[in-house]
Amino acid sequence: MLKVSNLCAGYGKTQVLDNVSFDVQAGEVVTLIGANGAGKTTMLKAICGVIPVTQGVVEFEGVDLANRNAFDVVAAGVTMIPEGRQLFPGFTVRDNLLMGSYKPAARAQAAQRMAEVLEIFPRVQERLNQLAGSLSGGEQQMVAIARGLMAGPRLLIFDEPSVGLSPLLVQQMFDIIERITASGMTVLLVEQNVFQTLKLADRGYVLENGTIVLEGTGAELLGNPHIKKAYLGG
Repeated sequence: MLKVSNLCAGYGKTQVLDNVSFDVQAGEVVTLIGANGAGKTTMLKAICGVIPVTQGVVEFEGVDLANRNAFDVVAAGVTMIPEGRQLFPGFTVRDNLLMGSYKPAARAQAAQRMAEVLEIFPRVQERLNQLAGSLSGGEQQMVAIARGLMAGPRLLIFDEPSVGLSPLLVQQMFDIIERITASGMTVLLVEQNVFQTLKLADRGYVLENGTIVLEGTGAELLGNPHIKKAYLGG
C-alpha cells in the first residue's frame, strides 16, 4: 500500500533522513521506533506533505505523493493524527470532527462517518457540544483520532498518540488503536511506548540518526538484544 524508497528530507540545509526505505502492506500495523531526534516525526511529515522531500519516492497505492501538498495526500487516502492533538480549542467537538471531512468525498459521507466514529468513541458523543479546549487530555486525543477517521482514510498514521497521558489512558489509547486495526484499517504508528507498540505491530523498523538500522516482526524486535538494551531498559 505504502512504499517509501530512498527518501531524503529535512529542514532547510539540514538533512535529517538519509535514503530511508520501508513499506506498509494493506491491513498491517507497522511501527517506526527510535530515540528522540532519530527522524521519526520528520518521516511522517515528509509522507504527509508537510515538509519537502529532497530525494526519493513516497508511493501510495501506486501513486507517488512525494512533494504533493497535504490536501492532496489526504485526498489520496492518507491521514495523520498529529502529536499534541492540534485540535481547534475554540470550536465545539462536533465542529472539530466535521473539519476532518473537508475533502469532497468525505463531506458527502460526513453524517454516516460521524455515526461510525461516535460508536467507537461514546465519550466523544457525550462531549459533542463542548468546546474542544475544555476537554481532558485523553478526551482530546479521542477527538483527534475521531477527526482523522472522519476523512475516510485507507492509511491512518499516528504520531506519538500517548504523549501526555496517564498510564491508564495510555492503555485505553492502545485498546482504541487495536480496535481500529481490527476493523481492517492500515496503520503506521510512531509511539514512545516501544513495548506496547511492538506487541501491537505486525512489523517494525528502527530508525537511528536518520537511517533504518533494523527491521522485523513485532515479536522479533521485542526479542532483539539491541532493542531490549536501547529501548526497553534491559
